[in-house]
Amino acid sequence: MIRQTEVDGVRTLVVPYSGPMRAGLAFRVGFADEPLPRRGITHLVEHLALHRHGQVDHHANASTSLTTTHFFTSGTPAEVVAYLTAVCESLANLPMDRLPVEKSVLRTEEAGRGISSLPMWRHGAIGYGTAGYPEWGLDALGPDDLRHWVATRFTRENVVLWIAGDVPPDLRLGLPSGPVNPMPTLTSALPTTPAFYAESGGNVAFSGLVRRGPRAELFADLLERVLFRALRHEDGNSYSPSAVAMALDTELTQVMGFADALPEKQAAVLGGFVDVLAALRVGRIDEADFAAVRTKALAAFDRPDAEADFLPRAAGGLLIGRPWSGVTELREEFAAITVQDMQAVAQEAMSTGLLQVPEGLAADWAGFAQAPLFSTMAVHGNSHASRQHKGRSLVLGGEGVSLVTGDGTVTVMFRDCVAMRCWPDGARQLFGADGFNISVEPTMYEMPPTAIGWLDAQVRPEARIPMPARASVPQPTSQPTAQSVAAVAAPRRTRSVINRIGMVLFGLAAAFFVLLAVFGTASLATDAQSDLEPDGVIILWVLVAATAGPFALLYFRGRRV
Repeated sequence: MIRQTEVDGVRTLVVPYSGPMRAGLAFRVGFADEPLPRRGITHLVEHLALHRHGQVDHHANASTSLTTTHFFTSGTPAEVVAYLTAVCESLANLPMDRLPVEKSVLRTEEAGRGISSLPMWRHGAIGYGTAGYPEWGLDALGPDDLRHWVATRFTRENVVLWIAGDVPPDLRLGLPSGPVNPMPTLTSALPTTPAFYAESGGNVAFSGLVRRGPRAELFADLLERVLFRALRHEDGNSYSPSAVAMALDTELTQVMGFADALPEKQAAVLGGFVDVLAALRVGRIDEADFAAVRTKALAAFDRPDAEADFLPRAAGGLLIGRPWSGVTELREEFAAITVQDMQAVAQEAMSTGLLQVPEGLAADWAGFAQAPLFSTMAVHGNSHASRQHKGRSLVLGGEGVSLVTGDGTVTVMFRDCVAMRCWPDGARQLFGADGFNISVEPTMYEMPPTAIGWLDAQVRPEARIPMPARASVPQPTSQPTAQSVAAVAAPRRTRSVINRIGMVLFGLAAAFFVLLAVFGTASLATDAQSDLEPDGVIILWVLVAATAGPFALLYFRGRRV
């Protein structure tokens, strides 16, 4: 039975355990707490705090997630005490001389794991959405930034200690007092769901928001099992389809699914993925699949040390105000889940779904709306024409910046600008809270030299992200002249006239043959003594196809001209 107590002013969960001692410190701070200009600061603190402990002969590690930073270990009581003490001492006095090295390590780590854009498309560029961006804040982070972050997030009021075993009498944590860090605000950048967006890379991914609890966790297991069978075992189009449930706050869990695909298999993987989601939504769930995932989930509760295994989960719940109910109660909840519950979760996930499709594909055919590609408004101000693209301009106004194109307008208002990347050559990239961003390249627009200085003055200093010098600065290529544009347009007009003439001729011929073919077919069907031969009627229908085909081709070609 898990018991709650206190160690050195820190809330502590303890459970008896016969094996090597296990323990951890779970802080309520993660990626979703970082403003975009400080993206990566929590991860950097985690790495620096671990450095002083050096290489150890027992298991010890740490991790940073959306809402928590977790230091954990196992070993003898003396080893556990030494690790936890070293972590707390390092947090109080981070080894700042290690900053350049650890920043380099984090960049390497990020390059290896990749970044999902799902959070950005769903939540924008704040809160949970910042997990969809690179750790751009690393370069500018200095000792004072890190000390302030630790003093306001890594405190004894903002952590839960868990221990499997007896509490060591000599354990001292020495964490400073500080505020309780509230959960990030759950934002949405989607006006409607289910929605989809296209992304380069060729993978298919899905995100759905459902009510938090055992049903959400079991549904993620079921989704992974069905995806794996459908996309790998049966179709062989995806190598590693997977799914996971990730708690966001006290009420909601995000269920995410993923499937990789080769370029020639992307359409097939997308179709198969959507088919799996649709089948689960309407209740086409194999009883054997459901039984398998539920049996596996229940087995975790039947292990002798189940209480110890669930300690990190219990600590995480306590951090955000969800007290631990106990292994027995949780097992009963899992055991009571039915196939109908899985269908209900699938319907909930699909109604809030966001689908990432490979570039060049769409999912409107499956009932997913296109996620917004353009803003709903534009600012008024000085318009600067593009040196590269006719019909494109950059508008700098008193309220914000708009990029105006022939397809639509993207706007970032200064009041909603959460970050601005700044390069030494004058280039700027502004990010709105809704996830839209605009790149301002002075070399690519007809703008005065004073424009960038004016732009910098409109954006809050704390929103700026200094960027290193670039190897090359974009330059416009030769732009078509008015004469060359007219020369290109003339053949298009000529083709348009030819298309219309051809459409008229083939259209009249097709209509004529359709009348003859319909009359002949009706005569054969109603008059047994008809002089018409069946072969003659077949020839008439062949002529219909021979004239209707070119008519359709010219029609659609004419729409593109």
